[in-house]
Amino acid sequence: MPNIHLNLGTHASAYAAAVQAAEASHVTERIWQRDHAVWAPEPTEISNRLGWLDIAERMQPEAAALTLYARQLQREGFTHALLLGMGGSSLAPEVFSKLLASQSGMQLGVVDSTDPEYIRQFAEQYDPAHTLYIVSTKSGGTVETLSLFKYFYNEVQQSLRGRAAAQPLSDEAISKPETQAGHHFIAITDPGSLATLADQHQFRSIFLADPNIGGRYSALSYFGLVPAALLGIDLGQLLAAATATAAACQEPGDDNPGLQLGIALGVLAQAGRDKATFIAPANLQSFGDWAEQLIAESTGKHGQGILPVVAEPLGDLGDYGEDRVFIALGEQDPANTHLLQIARAAGHPVIEVSWDGDYALGAQYFLWEFATAVAGHVLGIQPFDQPDVESAKVQGRAFVEAYTRTGALPAGETRPLSTDTLRSTLGQASAGDYVALQAYATPSAELTAALQELRSYILHTQHVASTLGYGPRFLHSTGQLHKGDAGRGIFLQFVTQPPADDLPIPDAVGGAASTLSFGVLKAAQALGDAAALRTAGRRVTSFAVTGDLAAELRAVLRELLA
Repeated sequence: MPNIHLNLGTHASAYAAAVQAAEASHVTERIWQRDHAVWAPEPTEISNRLGWLDIAERMQPEAAALTLYARQLQREGFTHALLLGMGGSSLAPEVFSKLLASQSGMQLGVVDSTDPEYIRQFAEQYDPAHTLYIVSTKSGGTVETLSLFKYFYNEVQQSLRGRAAAQPLSDEAISKPETQAGHHFIAITDPGSLATLADQHQFRSIFLADPNIGGRYSALSYFGLVPAALLGIDLGQLLAAATATAAACQEPGDDNPGLQLGIALGVLAQAGRDKATFIAPANLQSFGDWAEQLIAESTGKHGQGILPVVAEPLGDLGDYGEDRVFIALGEQDPANTHLLQIARAAGHPVIEVSWDGDYALGAQYFLWEFATAVAGHVLGIQPFDQPDVESAKVQGRAFVEAYTRTGALPAGETRPLSTDTLRSTLGQASAGDYVALQAYATPSAELTAALQELRSYILHTQHVASTLGYGPRFLHSTGQLHKGDAGRGIFLQFVTQPPADDLPIPDAVGGAASTLSFGVLKAAQALGDAAALRTAGRRVTSFAVTGDLAAELRAVLRELLA
C-alpha cells in the first residue's frame, strides 16, 4: 500500500481543516455507499460511474481465465498484439507495457494516433500473421479507433489473401476461423457498443466491460487487464495490490491514503497551487501520462482544474512560481532529490508517494482514482463527466464534412514557425499561466527531445509550467481541462502537412473505396481543436510546418538562445 508523506508548509492548517470537515460529513463512507451528493445534487453521470470502486475485487476471479486465454493465443502463434484505442482505452495498457511487460508474454504496441506515418510504422513492424489486434473503445463510436480498425482489418485481409495465393488451401481449410481476418481481432467494449460490429466480422472474442466505469477509471477493468494478460503480467499480484489499497481507502482520516492525497491536491488547488508537477525516476515516467488524463479530465471544468505537469525538464528554484505543488513518485535519482530538497526549503509544498515494488502499479491506479474523486469533492467539481471534450469533436466533424463536400480543408488561422513568432507567443505568459505544446505530427524520440528542449527554454525564460501532447491523442486526456479550466493556458499548435503518400481510411470494412485519409482527419482534428479553444476564449497560436518539425524547432531555439 502506498504511503503518503505531506510537506504542505503554510497550507498545513487548511489541509487539517479540510480533513476534519471531510470526517464530519462522512465523505469516505458516502463515497463507498455511492452517494452522488458527495459531488452533485443530481446523480447524472455519477451513480452509473462508480463501478471502479470495487472492480479490482470483482476482477480477481477472472485473472486465471485471462492468463490462460493469453497463453492459448501464444500457443497458436501470436507473438504480438496491437491495441487500437484512445484515452482511457489506451493509456493504462501503454503503462503496463512500459512498466511490467514480461519476456514470457506478447509484445504490445498501442496505436492512439491518426498520424499516417505513425500508423504506417506499426503496419510495417507488426506482421499480421502473428499479430492480435485489440479494438478497444468504451462507446464503440470513437472515430480514431474505428478508422484504425478498418485500416488494419483490410491489412490483415490482404495479408491472408496473399498467403492463400502463395499456398492454395482446400475448401475445408478455407472455412476454418484462422483463415479469416476476424480471427486476428478481439474487442473490449461496453455492452451494446461494439458487439454488432464484432459479430459481423467474426472477432474471435468480445470482452464486455462494466458499463458503470468511465474510461479514465477503467485501468483495473477488462480495458487494462486483457492487454496486461497478453503482456504476461501476473494479474493476481496486480489485483491484490489494488484491493489492499482499496481497503485502506475505506479508513477514516490520516489512515486513508486516497483521502490524504485527494484533500491535499484539492486544498492546494484552491490556494492557487494548481500545477501538480510530477517528479519521478526514469522508470516511472510513463505512469504520469495515465495520471495526467485522470486528473485533467476529471477536474478541469467549471473554471477550475488541477493541471498535471508530466516529464517537465528540471529547472532552478527561481524557475518555479507560487502555483506549484511537487509530487514525488518512488525513489528519486540525485538530481530529482536535490530539486525536491530546495523546493521544500523554499516553502513549496511537496507530496511524496511511495512506490513499493513493480506490482505497486495496481495500488497506484486505485490510489489516484480515489484521490482524484476526493479532490473533485473538495473543489466542488463532478469528476466523472467531461462536458467540454465534445466541443473539439463537433468542430472536427464539421471540418471533415467540409472536406467531403469541397475536397479541401479550410486554411485555418496559422502562422509560420520563426524566432519572432515563437518569442512573441511565449511573451504572453505571466505568473500562474501555463504553456501547452500540441504537436500534430509523427511522434518520434527526436521530435520529443526537441519539444522537451522548448519546454526547458520556457521554464528558464518565462518561469511558467508547460505540458506536451501529441495530437489527437491529448484530446482524449488534457483536452477537457484546456477548455474547462480558468483559462490560464497558452496553446501552441505545431501542425505538419499530410505526406504525399497519405494513408486512406476505408469507407467500409473490407472495401477499397476511401473518401478520407488519416492525414486529412488529423488536420481536421487540429483545426477543430483550435476552433474549440478560441470559442472558449483561449489563447491559441497555430504554426503550420511544411518541413522537419524537430529540425525547425532546434533551429529556432538556437536563434532564441544566441
